[in-house]
Amino acid sequence: MAAVTDDDVERVRALVAAIPVGMVTTYGDLAAAAGLSSPRIVGWIMRTDSADLPWHRVISASGRPPAHLASRQLGRLADEGVPVVDGRVVLRECRWSPA
Repeated sequence: MAAVTDDDVERVRALVAAIPVGMVTTYGDLAAAAGLSSPRIVGWIMRTDSADLPWHRVISASGRPPAHLASRQLGRLADEGVPVVDGRVVLRECRWSPA
């Protein structure tokens, strides 16, 4: 993984904080918007520094959350009105694109 700077972390944090209620975005969308080389960098940032952010609004491009978070993440998203079908977020209906 490429070196991650404090500026990288702050860009990702700002983007995650901006995701509107009822919308989701993907790790790849965030990486592109933040100028990062890989969605995995966003994943690393989210694992290490996102407890105070709406982390549940960031999902993989498949629309499926990781198994260990699925119940909690999908529950939070459903509470916000995000469409979920068969354990998968319907991205075409609620995908937010960072500016």
